[in-house]
Amino acid sequence: MNGGGRNSDARGRRIATKGRPRPASTQAAAPSQDDIGVEARVVAGLLLNAALERRNGLDEALSQPPARALAPVDRAFARAVAMAALRRLGEIDQILDRRLDRAPPEAVRTLLRIALAQTLVLETPAFAAVSTAVKLAERDPKTRPYKNLVNAVLRGVGRDGPGLTTAESNLPDWIAARWKAAYGEATLAALALAGRDEPPTDLSLKPGVDPAAVAEAVEGETLYSGGTGGTVRTGRRGDVATWPGFEDGDWWVQDAAAAAPARLLDVKAGETALDMCAAPGGKTLQLAAAGAAVVALDRSAPRLKRLAQNLERTGLTAEVIAVPAEDWDDPRTFDAVLLDAPCTATGTFRRNPEVLRATRPADVAKLADVQHRLLDAAAQRVKPGGRLVYCTCSLEREEGETQVIAFLRRNPAFRTAPADPAAVGAPPEALTPEGWLRILPSMRAERGGLDGFFAAKLERIG
Repeated sequence: MNGGGRNSDARGRRIATKGRPRPASTQAAAPSQDDIGVEARVVAGLLLNAALERRNGLDEALSQPPARALAPVDRAFARAVAMAALRRLGEIDQILDRRLDRAPPEAVRTLLRIALAQTLVLETPAFAAVSTAVKLAERDPKTRPYKNLVNAVLRGVGRDGPGLTTAESNLPDWIAARWKAAYGEATLAALALAGRDEPPTDLSLKPGVDPAAVAEAVEGETLYSGGTGGTVRTGRRGDVATWPGFEDGDWWVQDAAAAAPARLLDVKAGETALDMCAAPGGKTLQLAAAGAAVVALDRSAPRLKRLAQNLERTGLTAEVIAVPAEDWDDPRTFDAVLLDAPCTATGTFRRNPEVLRATRPADVAKLADVQHRLLDAAAQRVKPGGRLVYCTCSLEREEGETQVIAFLRRNPAFRTAPADPAAVGAPPEALTPEGWLRILPSMRAERGGLDGFFAAKLERIG
């Protein structure tokens, strides 16, 4: 969506990726098999609406019969369309609002959103997207009266181009206001741009696995090559289980920013470590790979199944227990404790654009209370002289800096151990004046960006 000027400001840019789309009116009629993929587009609309209605809605909808009935290639296409629409939703709606005299029924807007996500983001041929959208409008009595409108709007965009759009429109207003207040207008613009495109895939490597060899095998690049296991980034798509090194257990999928907190904990072979909110398990694997004796807790037994599978695949070991961390009835204390606390996850919007739509303002305060309780529970698990890393994948300060400030005030036995960004694979600009890490998705934008994370390392001195 940034074609009409890649160097133009984030507040005004064209939505097309590679210039204006070809006018739909000049395209040849769709071939006889043009009904192929119609059901995939129906499912794309279901996925989009599920994601807008509730947190985890998209994943839940993928597990339902309409999506499961699709062939794998069609299911992947449906998900790609829905994700493209979510990432550019504000821009797509800007285009539609300029062409609609009044708001159509939501089902009609869904058809239009799905079609524009195809043509303007995924570069689907305009004739296929327009033809299919009109066919879908005809199928439903609720949308049938609007089939001519659907045709006219989509052909008009194809003929005239999308016009200028603003990247910040993809962010809910209340989130944009929060991020502007917290990080400034320039960073807000950069954050908005960071969420517009599908991010690359990052792989965390077991210690001893050569990052250069893995990068060559997956056609990627090395982001970090520390002794605790490197990080390789690749633009490869598709089923990761088929990629080189997967069956050998050489790596697991984990965003480069998500790998920093476990490195910050700096566990050594023979130490004991507790991962208090472990699922889906990337950080547990890091701790185990470093040679620690790891206990991994999580309240969700189903989510721990993925961790167990990855432990088996990688040949690593950990004691995995399905229990809420604050309810765990066990007297043990540990050399190192990692608390990746439940949060709004707004820092993951590059990979999970639906989190911005599913999160509500009240969620920040609600989750901050949970984090407060978990931090106090984590403190009780740290041995004297041990250390605690608190982290969240949220960009909200109430879930990061504010939590640690309050924790240190009520826990004088702890102090900050300043982070070294280079040692954990974080950008140098992520270091805060307090010695914590605040990683923003806009950092390393030229290399595909990062998930947003806050992380603080605390030492128990008494």
